[in-house]
Amino acid sequence: MKPELRQHLFERLRARNPHPTTELEYRTPFELLVAVILSAQATDKGVNIATRKLFPVANTPATILALGEPGLTEFVKTIGLYKGKTKNILATCRLLIEQHGSEVPRTREALEALPGVGRKTANVVLNTAFGEPTMAVDTHIFRVANRTGLAPGRTVLAVEKKLLKNVPAEFLKDAHHWLILHGRYVCKARKPNCPACPIADLCSYKRKTRADA
Repeated sequence: MKPELRQHLFERLRARNPHPTTELEYRTPFELLVAVILSAQATDKGVNIATRKLFPVANTPATILALGEPGLTEFVKTIGLYKGKTKNILATCRLLIEQHGSEVPRTREALEALPGVGRKTANVVLNTAFGEPTMAVDTHIFRVANRTGLAPGRTVLAVEKKLLKNVPAEFLKDAHHWLILHGRYVCKARKPNCPACPIADLCSYKRKTRADA
């Protein structure tokens, strides 16, 4: 995709949603970290249902750690892979208390050293909680980047690096949210809603759907 097309693409996405953000509900960087760990292979809706009950009771490393494994499990057992996530969250709380003064670290290296936190989760926290111009590539962003021609790549890391290179600087802080929401609600996996797409004429996808299809 040519630079002028990339510029138009993000101008249109910004016009439709000037202040995009995650659909995960949180108030602090720690709440976001917990929510993102829980969201792996789960829906934001499902995570929000659980955290609406959890966070009023425990929303700091110390209070969640005090719940213990059985206590935390009661709040998150409706979420997929909850057993492993519970162990990771408790271990992360322990490390945050011991090594970071109960605060969420602001570097990728420190975040990725926490149990249950990989590159994508670290990028979400850095971007959403701390405003860093990072790109957390999930399945939605991977699909949109490849379909549109914005940043084609065979791996998540390849797409991430191309996006960081190709997205105009003025849009980089919010690009993650625009692309994930576009993939979630418009450029869907099975049947993209091309007739309702604001960037369809800029997109290189060859199998565009039609309104009468």
